[in-house]
Amino acid sequence: MMMSPLQIAECSGCVVTTSQTQTSHAGADPSRVPSDLCRGRSEQHVPRSEGDGWWSCSGVILDRSAGIVICQADVFFPFLKEPLSPSDLTVLSPDDFPPDLWIRVECPLEAKIDAEQRSRSTPPSQRSGLGLVPVSKPQSQRIQTDADLLMLVPCPGFQMAVSTLFRKEDGWVFSNEEEKEDGEFQKELAHLHWFAVLKLQSPLPKAKSRLDIMKSSGLLKGSTVFACGSPFGSFYTDIFLNTVSKGVLSNTAGDGNVVLLTDARCLPGSEGGGVYLLENGTLYLIGIIVAPLCWKANEWVGLTLACSISQIINDIIKADIAGKRELAALEMGQRIVDRPKRGARPSEHLMAVAVLVDSGQSWGSGVLLKSKLVLTCRHVVRHSSKVSVKVHNANMTSGNHYAIQRFHPVRGNVVFSTHESSPYDIAIVQLEEDISGIPEPVLASSYYAGEDVCIVGFGALGERCGPSVTSGVLSSVISVGDGPVMLQTSCAVHGGSSGGPLFAAHSGELLGIVASNTKDNNTGATYPHLNFSVPVTILRAALDRYVEFGDLRSFGELNKAGLAVRDVWRLQRSPENVFQSKL
Repeated sequence: MMMSPLQIAECSGCVVTTSQTQTSHAGADPSRVPSDLCRGRSEQHVPRSEGDGWWSCSGVILDRSAGIVICQADVFFPFLKEPLSPSDLTVLSPDDFPPDLWIRVECPLEAKIDAEQRSRSTPPSQRSGLGLVPVSKPQSQRIQTDADLLMLVPCPGFQMAVSTLFRKEDGWVFSNEEEKEDGEFQKELAHLHWFAVLKLQSPLPKAKSRLDIMKSSGLLKGSTVFACGSPFGSFYTDIFLNTVSKGVLSNTAGDGNVVLLTDARCLPGSEGGGVYLLENGTLYLIGIIVAPLCWKANEWVGLTLACSISQIINDIIKADIAGKRELAALEMGQRIVDRPKRGARPSEHLMAVAVLVDSGQSWGSGVLLKSKLVLTCRHVVRHSSKVSVKVHNANMTSGNHYAIQRFHPVRGNVVFSTHESSPYDIAIVQLEEDISGIPEPVLASSYYAGEDVCIVGFGALGERCGPSVTSGVLSSVISVGDGPVMLQTSCAVHGGSSGGPLFAAHSGELLGIVASNTKDNNTGATYPHLNFSVPVTILRAALDRYVEFGDLRSFGELNKAGLAVRDVWRLQRSPENVFQSKL
């Protein structure tokens, strides 16, 4: 029986574990040690040096028959003989590491479909226990084999794009909480653009020998993607080996889209895992996970950072190193395919109506309803009477090495904004010139909890990149009386997303505009996947009257919302005899 596309991803995923010596850990099994030991730290084992300990991450088997594996290189840097300067882009060879560097790769022995098929054919009397399928995968389904390091290769294009997008002064951090406390993330920032190429010492059952690879330059934001990695690395791979998550390609940046951002949720240890795109029934590897977690100014962004696999392979092909001979027969460059050219996808139309609104004091997002009409939030315009509305044009680029996303600025007049006391955070901006060629969004008239939705806006990255798209479901529709007054979604929302459009994924209808995500006032933690939008049905009659007659008076009704509506948007009931909300 043929494997399904996602089973191909699971069969190609692996865990890479590194250690200074195998003998120094005789009898130890990194799949059974505490998770912090997988980062070379444990209360039970105090390292004598930085390289003395287990380090692990996820990886991708590019070719099972040839035994070629690629992973993020951070787990190799503790063992480097000489420190590496941040500007050093020289390819590293095995000679740059101690001779007793030990590398182990753990991966599925066979396709899950084969094991599952045999399990179903086993008579019930021969099944263990109560006939229930065990939670953990039997040991026989996994294989452990040693591997040799062929090279560590940098991706300069990725480094250049990341340094442009994620500036230190903005407070970007790519790490987990423990690493932030230990200062380990400082080293990881210098190693994000490095990747390791390995060769297995023992052959693997073929299953599907080679992964199909797609060039990143043709990727479209909003496309459904899958991430496959092993949370916590080598810790308890019986359960965590090759966990799959689903999301969309939230954003791309850099020359050839070398930087990929997805809202597919990953955990520490997934570094080195694969990001895949399903196209016409074929699963394509498009990226390698670099950082599963990121913060901006202590706000959890909720996106996973990845590097284009086609760009990494191009850098491997350019490398001048002895280990390259092991790869020559694979003809890796010839295996990269272009994405089929098609007409505009629905997600492209949705992203076209998202605009950046800059009040001069702060910036946020907005949605272009008509050629001269923008809907955004009151707190985005910040009491300004005039704002700059920047319309993104993805087709305009400049520069020899880094494609700069261009914006067309248009002056706008704030013709209405709700009072500070109003629960509805709304502002209307009239542009001073027409924006042509952008389809008008269709306003929704009904809502269905659980339906697939997406949010488009300029959260986190602002105008350094085009609009980002995040996916989720309409978690809840909160009504007062007969009408909805708040929409809650599971999409990731960040600072700068306010005012951005919320769309129904299948119909493309505009459901509302983002007003806020959630912050715990007790701890200061933000929750990007718990957020709130103003339903467009509340605004529809006033918008129609303004478009037809230029009459703004109907918007004034938003300032007269009753107590029940105010309680909803305060995220608590009236204060009498209740606990004060923590949100």
